[in-house]
Amino acid sequence: MNLEVAAWQRQRSRVVADCRIFTVNESTSLSPITQQAHQFYFLDTADWVNVVPITADNEVVLVRQFRHGSERITLEIPGGMVDPGEQPVVAAARECLEETGYVVGELVSLGCLNPNPAIFQNRLHTWLAPVVHSGAGIDNQSTEHTEVQLVPLAQIPELLLSGEIDHALVVATLWRALYHLGTE
Repeated sequence: MNLEVAAWQRQRSRVVADCRIFTVNESTSLSPITQQAHQFYFLDTADWVNVVPITADNEVVLVRQFRHGSERITLEIPGGMVDPGEQPVVAAARECLEETGYVVGELVSLGCLNPNPAIFQNRLHTWLAPVVHSGAGIDNQSTEHTEVQLVPLAQIPELLLSGEIDHALVVATLWRALYHLGTE
């Protein structure tokens, strides 16, 4: 039996909960095969950015921060939400500066990722900042506290494979950067 995958038709959607940085939505969609209606839930949020900043000494600028979902301190690259009306490239430079105090000179796109197509509708824009320099201090917002950690680029694969860096979107962005740099 050879079935072709087809798109479902969304008939309606409603916001179930507004959680400030995302909304939980319930949709009713029709099956392309049976034409029966089914309920689905998805999260609506702004696009995100991740940036891999590299210093002149070939060190990756990482941040340590507490994450409320996992209730752990994680090791990550700078990243965050794209503000309304903001271009992703601008958001990447802004997030890098806010979270690390490092100024981006150039940004090279590593492409877009779909964070989790089963429940998210947004995109993650990934960037490489091949030359950054220390600028102002860290400018965290009231609920965000980061600490900078410089790690030699050559040590990044080990941190990825050991699980020290385990945020899936950060891992994907770093592997893309390593591939782009030819150091995987």
